[in-house]
Amino acid sequence: MSKIKQRVLSGIRATGHLHLGNYFGAIKGMLALQEDANFETFYMVADAHAITTPYKVEEFRLSRLNVILDYLAVGLDPEKSVLFFQSAVPQHFELAFYLSTLISVAKMQHLPTFKDKVKQHPENVTMALLNYPVLMAADILLYKANQVPVGADQKPHIEVAREIARKCNNLYGTKFPLPNFFNLSGEYVPSLTGEGKMSKTVVGSYINLSDDLKTIEKKVAKIPTDSGKGEIRELEAESDQHQDIVYIDDSGQTSKGVKSLMSLIELFVGQEKRKEYEAEYKKDGLRYAVIKKNLAKLIYEELLPIQERRRELAKRTDYLANIIEDANQKARNVAEQTIAEVKEKFALSIVT
Repeated sequence: MSKIKQRVLSGIRATGHLHLGNYFGAIKGMLALQEDANFETFYMVADAHAITTPYKVEEFRLSRLNVILDYLAVGLDPEKSVLFFQSAVPQHFELAFYLSTLISVAKMQHLPTFKDKVKQHPENVTMALLNYPVLMAADILLYKANQVPVGADQKPHIEVAREIARKCNNLYGTKFPLPNFFNLSGEYVPSLTGEGKMSKTVVGSYINLSDDLKTIEKKVAKIPTDSGKGEIRELEAESDQHQDIVYIDDSGQTSKGVKSLMSLIELFVGQEKRKEYEAEYKKDGLRYAVIKKNLAKLIYEELLPIQERRRELAKRTDYLANIIEDANQKARNVAEQTIAEVKEKFALSIVT
C-alpha cells in the first residue's frame, strides 16, 4: 500500500523578481521538497496578497509573470509541482469569506504583522490588509496542506490558520488538517543595508536573481562599512541568532553593514574565508573595495545559469501559457472539491 503524501503549500508575493533572500532562504528548500517522494507540492504566485499594499498596475502585470519565470528558472518543475496563480483560483476568496466568520476583528488587529504593515502604509490600512491572515488561512486550508514553509515572521498567521481550522472542524464537522509551520532550514541572507534580512519591501536591501554584474557590483558597493579595522565581540545571550556578533571599528562605532558583508562572504566563499577576513579586521585592516568587487563577481557567477535559463524560457510564450493554465486548472480541481465540502457543512449547498 502506497504511503499518503503530505501536501505542502507555499507562495511568494508577486512584487517583482525573486531575490537572493528568496533563493537561499526558501527556493532551495522548495526544490528539495519537490524531489521528496513524501510530499505533494503546491507553489503559488501570491498575487492577491500582493495587492493588499499599494502597487503600480503596469509593473504588477510584469511582476506576476516574473515570479513564474523565476520559479522555472531556478528549477521548479511543472511536472512535479503545481505552479499556479492565486488569483486564478476564485475559491481562495470564497473560502476566505466563510472563514472570516470564525475569527474576530480584535484578533486580526493585534497581530504583529498587521501592526507592522500599518506603520509601513498608514494611509492604506484597508480591509484587505486586515483580512490578509484570513486569506492566507484560506490558501492553506483550501488545499488541506499539512505543511506550510514560511518565514518565522509568518508564524502568527499559521497559528491563525490552525485556530480557524480547529474552530471550523468543531462547529461544522469539517476535516481540515491543522497546518504546521515547516522550517525549510534555509540560509539567512542579510540585507545590504545592514538592517535585518533581504526584503523586497526595503529599497536597497536586496539583489534580484535577474541582476547583471554591474548592477550587483553597484549594490554590493553600497553596503555600509567602516574604517576596515576594529574588534569583534560575541554576544552571550541574544534572542535573534543573527545578531550574535558585533563589529566595532577603531572609532568605537558599531558597524552592522560589515556583519552583512561578512555573512554574504560566508554564504558565497565559505566560513574559512570569513574567518580570514575577520582576523585581518582585528589586525592590519581590510580593503573593502576589493572584497566587495570579488564578492559581486561570485554572486553573479551563481546567478548566471539561472539567468540564462530564464532568458530561454521567456522566449517560449506558448509553453509558458500552457503550463500556467494547466497548473491553474489542477489547483482549481482541488479547490472545487474543498469548497463543495465546506458549503455542504455550512448548509450553503443547493437543497435537493
